Amino acid sequence: MAEFVWEARGRAGDLRRGTMEADDESIVNQRLRSQQLMPTKVKKKSTSLNIQFGSGVSAKDLVTFTRLFATMIDAGLPIVQCLDILQGQTENKRFAVVLADVKASVEQGSTFSDSLRRHPKVFDQLYTNLVQAGEVGGILDTILNRLAQYNEKAVKLRRQVTGALVYPSVVFVIFIALLVGLLGFVIPQFKGIFKDLGSDDELPWLTQKVVWASEAFTNHAILIFLGVGGLIFGWTVAYSRTPFKRAAHRVFLRMPVVGGVLKKIAVARFTRTLGTLLTSGVPILDAMDIVARTSGNLIIQDAILYARQKVSEGKNIASPLAESKVFPPMVVQMVGVGEQTGALDQMLTKIADFYEDEVDVAVAALTSLIEPMMMVGIGGTVGVVLVSMYLPIFSIAGKIKTT
Repeated sequence: MAEFVWEARGRAGDLRRGTMEADDESIVNQRLRSQQLMPTKVKKKSTSLNIQFGSGVSAKDLVTFTRLFATMIDAGLPIVQCLDILQGQTENKRFAVVLADVKASVEQGSTFSDSLRRHPKVFDQLYTNLVQAGEVGGILDTILNRLAQYNEKAVKLRRQVTGALVYPSVVFVIFIALLVGLLGFVIPQFKGIFKDLGSDDELPWLTQKVVWASEAFTNHAILIFLGVGGLIFGWTVAYSRTPFKRAAHRVFLRMPVVGGVLKKIAVARFTRTLGTLLTSGVPILDAMDIVARTSGNLIIQDAILYARQKVSEGKNIASPLAESKVFPPMVVQMVGVGEQTGALDQMLTKIADFYEDEVDVAVAALTSLIEPMMMVGIGGTVGVVLVSMYLPIFSIAGKIKTT
């Protein structure tokens, strides 16, 4: 089954666009005509040259859409009219195509949530299930506002982590570029000078080692780059396999310092997502299944799915979460208190607020630890190279004085 991009005229002559999955072009034309649309252009979506990574819709686009949609629904506008307005307003062309397809699906008689499910890369399982709960309960505007708030919190959490990694990443790239420059260009120049001075056989030990490293790099640069590329490719392939990925996730959570930060991020995401789902009226088993799929860590996912299984057997959530030994004892105890008082959704929201603040502090502490270590590494590398290059010069100068 392929994906087709189509354009068609409505009964009033208005131009409509969208995408549709079908076996061939004739089926697309048939479906459009059954919707009282006159096809003007149907083209198979290219997959060879037009490579698309992700959905092409940013979190900011989604938050803006959700907020505006909630406001329009609250004002009493029909869903189709809301989609039509937002489709023409968005500057993201990919998002405009998605909204056009959602609008066409709603016009055909599908529910809004089912129409959103046609685009899982843009509207994930959490989003569509909450929208469905809003449709069933007649509180779609309230649910959309909660969704927008949830997405804003998720974006903020993501920015805390990515923002903290920007500086160390830039410094690391500069360090690699500096190392390549020293080994490939600077040290060979000094080596030529030492050879001209006749001191090739009398180089100090440190200088010999640095020159040896430079020669190894320049003589085998292609093999080194191929080896690094091979390691990256091998890691990517292995990481796509579930057993290796699960083992890697377990190692990540056990790493000193970094593991603590990852665990706090996972707890914040788990409690925020589950709290939002339960507040919106999603059944607890469905909510836990969605939370597990969006956890981002297979060890956390296994723990949540285990707790879900126990809940389906009539047990509470806190006990299986404690058995997994993944979640901190304080979180388990607060979840237990929330279950006993019948205010689990409110307790989860409070835990999420607390741990999001904890993530902010932990990420700042991690950054303050990484930055000096990287600066010392760069300074030490440059210092060793400079000392090793100047040692022979000092030795030659001493010999000249004695003579």
